[in-house]
Amino acid sequence: MRITIFGATGGTGVHAVRRALDAGHEVTAVVRDQAGLPAELRACADVVQADVMDPGAIEETVKGRDAVVTAIGTRDGGRPTSVCADSTRGILAAMAAAGTERFVLTSASGLHAGPGDDPLTRFVAKPLLQRFLKHAFADMRAAEALTRDSGLAWTIVRPPRLTNGPGNGRYRKAADRNVLGGVSIARTDLATALLDVAGDPSSIRHVVSVAG
Repeated sequence: MRITIFGATGGTGVHAVRRALDAGHEVTAVVRDQAGLPAELRACADVVQADVMDPGAIEETVKGRDAVVTAIGTRDGGRPTSVCADSTRGILAAMAAAGTERFVLTSASGLHAGPGDDPLTRFVAKPLLQRFLKHAFADMRAAEALTRDSGLAWTIVRPPRLTNGPGNGRYRKAADRNVLGGVSIARTDLATALLDVAGDPSSIRHVVSVAG
């Protein structure tokens, strides 16, 4: 695939770039600061420094791509933020202008307590998490709403708590429901899931929950 990855210098984005290159994909990594991407990845990917909030600045980075993935997230869930919604808005506008259809948004499973969750998670853990991370989750909900309303071939991927370990090379997933016992997932395994979903037409216009 020809794939563009936003948030490429973040904890998940770096793994997504590495996994995509290892799989032989043609990768464009859009970043705020090229120095944030490891040198070995800069040498293999097409790295573009641009303002994701400006659709005109990123239109060329999404034009002609088979898939666009964003792993942009907020670093401080305790304060009001709009980084997810604003970046998603910019990416979607650029994709619409470029005529690119396939979009994968990284969100969070904590947003939604429902089918697939065990009672403790559904009625205790997630309500507490939603209260603690209310600003970050409000931002993610707004990004999800923009994605659903875009008219593009979208998929929303909702992981649980992210870890920085080596991962186990596999993951579980569920469409339009949560993953039972889905407490955490390694960022490297989430990166694999994002790329798998990007190339899977059966996931279009679905919310896909993933977990380790």
